[in-house]
Amino acid sequence: MEDADFTDDFCRFIQTAIPSVDAAEVLLFAKRQRESTWTAGEIGAQLRPAVAVTDAEVAKYLDALVQHGVLALGADRRVQFRPRSEEIEMYTEMLALAYRVRPVTLIRMIYALRDSRIRTFADAFKLRKD
Repeated sequence: MEDADFTDDFCRFIQTAIPSVDAAEVLLFAKRQRESTWTAGEIGAQLRPAVAVTDAEVAKYLDALVQHGVLALGADRRVQFRPRSEEIEMYTEMLALAYRVRPVTLIRMIYALRDSRIRTFADAFKLRKD
């Protein structure tokens, strides 16, 4: 995986759907276990202690991933990896590959994109001289 593989569209997917490294861990866990359905508590228990994440944080990430069409939510509030489009499936494949072969680059990118989103939000509140 080269830097060129981190396309604008892939970065946009990361920026909108993956708010943190822990969220990426949650997504990648669900992807690896794609035939199963999970609750936030079950995923949290499976990820700990390697990932320091609470069940509440997992639930927040799951809600965001469902909202972005990466996971599907059943009537029983259990989630399953079921991307709603081939494009989202492709981005999750790229995420898994990047996490495996270029984890430092991916982690830096997640934090940089998050920081730029925070900076943009903060800039909206700056007072300007007319």
